[in-house]
Amino acid sequence: MNILSWYVSVLYKIMKLIGLQPKEVEIEPGTVMHFFAPCERDNKKPNVVLVHGFAGDGLTTWQLQMISLGKKYNVYVPDLIFFGKSHSTRSERSTRFQADCLAKALKKLGVEEKCVYVGFSYGGFVGFQFAEHYPELVGSMVITGSSVAWSESLNKKALNRIGFNSMAEVLLPTTVDGVKTLLDVGSYSFPPMPKFFYKHFLEVMFNNRKERAELLAGLVVPDENVSTHQFKQTIHLLWGKEDVLTDEEAAISLQERLGGKGMLKLVEKAGHLVLQERPFVFNKYLNEMLASLAKENSY
Repeated sequence: MNILSWYVSVLYKIMKLIGLQPKEVEIEPGTVMHFFAPCERDNKKPNVVLVHGFAGDGLTTWQLQMISLGKKYNVYVPDLIFFGKSHSTRSERSTRFQADCLAKALKKLGVEEKCVYVGFSYGGFVGFQFAEHYPELVGSMVITGSSVAWSESLNKKALNRIGFNSMAEVLLPTTVDGVKTLLDVGSYSFPPMPKFFYKHFLEVMFNNRKERAELLAGLVVPDENVSTHQFKQTIHLLWGKEDVLTDEEAAISLQERLGGKGMLKLVEKAGHLVLQERPFVFNKYLNEMLASLAKENSY
């Protein structure tokens, strides 16, 4: 038995207890986006969309935040296309394509008013596309370990810090040792785990390898092609201070790029996977940010 698959089945039951259920949204024939969404949507609650990074899906990435936020907010947690249970026959592989699919899916779920978008890593890149092209759906954002785009310079600096030739080597492991390296790189101090944990993680979390490799290949943007869009939304940054993929310098630079109006919170003794490494501190800051954004935007 794969222990991770068993754990995910338990998480499905927990999500039902807190009022969230799995839903599959057909965006168009051949393109389906899987969500966790409210069993009963409360129009008096603000909408929060939690979007995962490249090495996981919605549920395994945001499980602890879903539990923390479920009572106060209408929480929507998608699997981006080619992750988890989402899939498409389309050939597009850009973050804009992901943003387009997400916008269409949310509207089909009845989300017509503005939401708070919370994006981690790859989900942050998608989020900036989402905010730029669908401002009617994005009132504000919280971004973790990401940027407006994964520019060539950011990519080069990150690879130099971690000692790899390409992000695919790290983010698409093919061996048990590769999974261990991925989690070690992403963490400040990942706890020792038995070998079967990495083996089971490898078996479950890396489907659609060809498509994901194509997503990665299209992610790096020449510096001169990075969008110069001026975001009107308030955008807060919540970061692991020891993040080696998107380091503190990148977070400060992003805050300056966004005009400095959003707050930057650094979580000590946490790396790129800050939301899993120090979930209680992360959730404390996230709840504070969401409360301030709700007040500011009268959600």
